[in-house]
Amino acid sequence: MVQSSFKSRSGSSPSGAPTPRRAWLMLALATVGFAVNFWAWALLSPLGPRFKDGLDLSSFEQSLLVAVPVVVGSLGRVPVGALTDRFGGRIMFPIVSAATIVPVLYLGQAGHSSLAALLVGGFFLGIGGTAFAVGVPFVNAWFPPERRGLAIGVFGAGMGGTAISALTTVKLVDAHSMATPFLITAAVLAVYAVAAAALLRDAPGCAVPTEPMGRRLAATFRLGITWQASALYAVAFGGYVAFSVYLPTYLKTGYGLTQADAANRMAGFVLLAVAMRPAGGWLSDRVGPVRVLAGSLAVVVAGAAVQSFTPALAPTGTVAFLAMAAALGAGSGAAFALVALLSPADQVGSVTGVVGAAGGLGGFLPPLVMGSLYGAYGSYAAGLALLAVVAAAALAFTLTGVRAAAGGGDHAPRTGGRREHRAAGTTV
Repeated sequence: MVQSSFKSRSGSSPSGAPTPRRAWLMLALATVGFAVNFWAWALLSPLGPRFKDGLDLSSFEQSLLVAVPVVVGSLGRVPVGALTDRFGGRIMFPIVSAATIVPVLYLGQAGHSSLAALLVGGFFLGIGGTAFAVGVPFVNAWFPPERRGLAIGVFGAGMGGTAISALTTVKLVDAHSMATPFLITAAVLAVYAVAAAALLRDAPGCAVPTEPMGRRLAATFRLGITWQASALYAVAFGGYVAFSVYLPTYLKTGYGLTQADAANRMAGFVLLAVAMRPAGGWLSDRVGPVRVLAGSLAVVVAGAAVQSFTPALAPTGTVAFLAMAAALGAGSGAAFALVALLSPADQVGSVTGVVGAAGGLGGFLPPLVMGSLYGAYGSYAAGLALLAVVAAAALAFTLTGVRAAAGGGDHAPRTGGRREHRAAGTTV
């Protein structure tokens, strides 16, 4: 058990009090930062088919190319989340944004001539994906418990940065040059890094941990909520990431769509998922995150099962994919509403880092599996059937272990208190 004094990180907004206007400003700035970094993080995905044709890549090599930034950004969330607990989002947001500029410029100028160069650039591009582990504890600290589901859901909508990449990258390359989208993204990152350094402020009264990072991470790994939320987020957000990076390839290969058409449809998938993430957090504040997660996972099971038969894209395939997009977005919001409800106040960043890493890793494996299965069997059916099975297992876990750990999970969080921490496996 981990001892934790429940000292609120919500600063000047105790439970039941009005949320200060400054909190909403900080939420807006954090969401913009998340979107900008995710825009950079997703630059390679829309260009995957182009690199495949231009560099004569295999299906597995193409999948590896778009998956490398995902896995690096995911694993990097663990130390970045712990550093955010220690130094705060005011410092970490500008650092992450500025560091992401380097691989973006490299890929735009010299890093797209070979698979090896792309993999090197993609590795460091993963830095942009760690912004998520900065934003969740930063936002969580500004809001009282009964509003954290909505606040973190709104912040999570910043994952729509991948839609910006999907809608603009290919068009900019076609209209200008390969370097153009990378140069524009680097400029936006630079502007945000400066603005964040000037405007961001950490919530007053934040508890700053004094223990070494290694000890804090060890304590985080002993929390029940860390593993419960990691498993669910790996399916919910992992599914979103997997589709956002692999859907253009799937639609181009499986349905014969053009690269531009496939990218536009992927952008529609992303936008719907983004819109549903705050909705998932908002619903979690009212009916409890367990119910929202259970409903979302049930929809994913149904959608993946239907799509495994490769139906006509209009209307059946489109409906299946849009239903999964809505469910994955809502489920991602609910997973972090669960984190905000059950995590000890001074470990939110560390828990977020681990859970965020699990979500990113959940998005790393499916593209590789889909590429390998298509290379072996010439069909994506087995991969989608596997997604249905995994989502069904997550649904069963939600209705049993997670519901029990959350004290039933049928009530909306209204206060941060002792029951929540016991449920997370801590002693308060």
